[in-house]
Amino acid sequence: MQARRTNVELLLSNHPDDCLYCERNGSCELLSLSEYLNIRERRIPVKKRPRESDSSSPAIVRDPSKCILCGRCVRACREIACKNILGFTDRGPALALGAGLNEPLGVTECASCGACLQACPTGALTEKHAHFHGRNWEFNKVRTTCPHCGGGCQMELWTKDKNVVKVYGVEEENTENKGNLCVKGRFGLDFVQSPERLKKPLIKKNGKFEEAQWDEALNLAADNFQKIKNTRGPDALAGIASSKSTNEECYLFQKFIRICFGTNNIDFCTRLCHTPSAVALTRAFGGGAMTNSMSLVEDADVLLVAGLNLSEMYPVFASAMKKRVISGDLKLIIVDPRRTETAEYADVWLSPCVGTDIAWINGMLNVILNEGLYDSEFIENRTQGFEELKDIISKYTPARVEEISGIPEAKIKEAARLYGNALRGSILYGMGINQHIHGTDNVGGLCNLALCTGNIGKPGTGVNTIAKQNNGQGAGDMGCLPPIYPGGQPVSNPAVQEKFEKAWGATLSHKPGITEATMILDENAIKGLYVMGGNPMRSGPNITRIQNVLDHMDFILVQDMFLTETAKMAHVVLPACSFVEKDGTFTNTARFIQRVRKAFDPIGESKPDWKIICDLSQEMGYSMSYGHPKDIMDEIASLTPPYGGISYRRLEKGGLRWPC
Repeated sequence: MQARRTNVELLLSNHPDDCLYCERNGSCELLSLSEYLNIRERRIPVKKRPRESDSSSPAIVRDPSKCILCGRCVRACREIACKNILGFTDRGPALALGAGLNEPLGVTECASCGACLQACPTGALTEKHAHFHGRNWEFNKVRTTCPHCGGGCQMELWTKDKNVVKVYGVEEENTENKGNLCVKGRFGLDFVQSPERLKKPLIKKNGKFEEAQWDEALNLAADNFQKIKNTRGPDALAGIASSKSTNEECYLFQKFIRICFGTNNIDFCTRLCHTPSAVALTRAFGGGAMTNSMSLVEDADVLLVAGLNLSEMYPVFASAMKKRVISGDLKLIIVDPRRTETAEYADVWLSPCVGTDIAWINGMLNVILNEGLYDSEFIENRTQGFEELKDIISKYTPARVEEISGIPEAKIKEAARLYGNALRGSILYGMGINQHIHGTDNVGGLCNLALCTGNIGKPGTGVNTIAKQNNGQGAGDMGCLPPIYPGGQPVSNPAVQEKFEKAWGATLSHKPGITEATMILDENAIKGLYVMGGNPMRSGPNITRIQNVLDHMDFILVQDMFLTETAKMAHVVLPACSFVEKDGTFTNTARFIQRVRKAFDPIGESKPDWKIICDLSQEMGYSMSYGHPKDIMDEIASLTPPYGGISYRRLEKGGLRWPC
C-alpha cells in the first residue's frame, strides 16, 4: 500500500491540479485512487509542462497535459477498435501519447468510436460536445439499447435537462457489444434534441399545416378512417409500421390495423430489404432469422461474408471479427464487388460482377461436392433434395463460373476449399445479397452451402443476416406483415384466427393483406393510410410514382418525430417521441430481446407510439388499456410462442434470446 501510495503521488506530481475545470471531475479514476489511498495533499510539487490540447477531431478532445501514460487508450484502439491510431512517441522525459504519425487526431483514420475515451482514467480524452454541460455527478444515468443498427448494443446514457450529454458502452458479459460502441452509438444521438422535432399535432388546412390539440387531431383521424371503412370497406385501409419502434408498439400497431381497420393490410420496410432473406431462411430452417448469435465470431474458424460491409453496417461486430483475424484464429472470405475496408482483412476476396451471386455460390458448391468436402452423414440425416441439387451444381464448374461472374477459377476453388474444410464455418450476408430480383435464390444458395458442409446447428456456424435497423427483426416477430400474426402464425389458419379473436375480443379477417409495395405503388389499392415511423417517400422505390399514389389517397395519418417527406404529404401528423423518452424492448438481428428504458419525459407534447395507438383506438371504438409497456409484453408472451418466457422482470437481468 505504501508503494502504491508513492506511485500515485508521483503520478500526481506530473499531473495538473486543475480538477475544478476538468471534464472528468467526479469520475476521474486517478482522483478516486487518491481518495482510496488517503492522499490529502501534494507532497511533491507539480512539474509537468503544459501541452497544447488537440481538438481537431469532431468528437474527441485530447489534452496531453492530463495524460498519465497508462497506455489504456493505446490498447483500446489496438485491441477493441483494431485501428492502431494511438501509440507512444519519443523516449525518456519526452515520452507522450501521439496519434498517427504524431499528427492531429482529426487528420488520422480515427473512426471516432470512443473506445479510447471510455478507457481513459483521467481527463486526457473527453467528449467534445459534452464540454461545459455539467459535472459528472449531475447527470442521470440510464441503461438502454442503441437505436441505430441491428446489433443491439447496450449503452449507458448520461442525461441532463432533457439532453443526452454522454454515452458509454455497458461492459457486461450478457451483452452483444461487451462495452464497445461505434461512432453512431456514442456520438450519434443528437437527433433527440433536434430543433426540428415535432412537438404538437399538425392538421393540414388549405394545403398548409397548422398546430392543433391532440383531441382534435385524433378525432379527425378516427372520423376519416371510419368513413373510408364504411364506404369502401376495410381493405381500403392499410398501415405501414416501423423497424425503429419498440416491440410493444409494433404489436399494438398491427393489433390496431387488424381490429379497428378490420384488415390484414399491414407491412413495413423489411418488405423491400429482408423479406427475400426471410423467405429463403424459412424454407431451409423454419424461421426467417439469424441461426446463430453474435458470439459466432468467437467460435468460428472460417467466416464467409457476402454482400456486406461490416465496417459500415455493424462496426462493433467488425472490430471483434478483425481482432480474431489479426490473431490468426479466424480465416476470412469476403465476397463484394467493391474492395471494402473489411476486404483488407480477407484471406480470400471474391469480386463478382453485380447480380451473379448464384453463379459463385453454385461454383463453390461444385468444388465442395467434386472434392468430397461435404458432410455426407449430415446430408443423409438432416436434408432432402440432395440428388436434385447435384444435377444443377454439376453445370457450375469453376471455369463456367469465371465466365459468368468474372471471379478467377483459382479464387473460386480457394474459397470453396477454405469453407469446405472448416470445422466451424459461418456465413454472414447483407443487402448486397438480398436486394436483387433473385434475392431469395441467393440466400437459398447460401443455405445450401451451410447444409452441404454440416455448418448449421453448432456454435460458430450457420447462415446469418445482418439487419439494417435496430428492430427490423422485432417488428416482423410482432406480426407487422400481411400474412402473419405475431410469432409467424398464419392469418389463414382457422385455429390461429380463433385464438387471436378470443384474446382480443374482436372479429378478424382471415384474408392475407397486401404488401407495402402494393400500398404505395398501386393507386387503386387503398384510400386510407396510417404510417407509424415509416418514410416510403424517402426509402421506397420509384418516388415519383409513390408521390402520385399518395396524392390520390383520401386520408393519410403519419406519426413521427420529424416532418418527413411522407409526413409532408399527410393530412394529419402526430408527434412521436424518441427511444430515450419511453420504455419498451428491441429485438436485435440475432433474436436477442433487450430493454429500452426511459431517461426523461417526452419533449413538447410528443407521446410514445404505444400511447398514441391506444388513444386513436379509443376514438375508433375499441379500448386498449395498458398502464405500461410491460403489460403489453405480458400479452405478447401469452400469444407468441417464441416470446413465451419473456417478461420485464427477467429482462432486468439482461437480454434473452428467442425462442424463449
